Amino acid sequence: MKLKKFGTTEQRIYELVRPIVTGMDYTLWDVRYEKEGASWYLRIFIDTPDGYVDISDCERVTAPVSDLLDETDPIDQSYILEVSSAGLEADLVRENHFEASIGLEVRVRSIRPFEDGSREVIGVLQSWDKTQLTLSCRDGEHTYPMESLAFVKLFFDFDN
Repeated sequence: MKLKKFGTTEQRIYELVRPIVTGMDYTLWDVRYEKEGASWYLRIFIDTPDGYVDISDCERVTAPVSDLLDETDPIDQSYILEVSSAGLEADLVRENHFEASIGLEVRVRSIRPFEDGSREVIGVLQSWDKTQLTLSCRDGEHTYPMESLAFVKLFFDFDN
């Protein structure tokens, strides 16, 4: 798994909107500028300390962010702005995501099966660097090379 880096537009937008988002007591989780079909989407993902973002939070952030983007016009082409929650099972794709998730439960999927034949494991993220991550699982601590992972996501147990 390679960590995602901001593109130039994403980095510019991240730096532009972060003061607004953090000033409203949200965390700016991610910014993605993506083309889908004929349309471009500017997606801004927010989070809260308790991890619960609802539609009113997204609406609250959308208005001032939209106003700022209209005023500064940092993107030359037309796009669709979306502000949404990072989600209960947010993807960890950037360095700051891993740092913010130390001590939290995550779900890891491997590209190839682990020694026991499984491809997924759930555990508490103990540490990480660009080459590996360490989880505390029911059967002990395990370290996994980042290059062998398909994804790492926050884990939420919907059954409990």
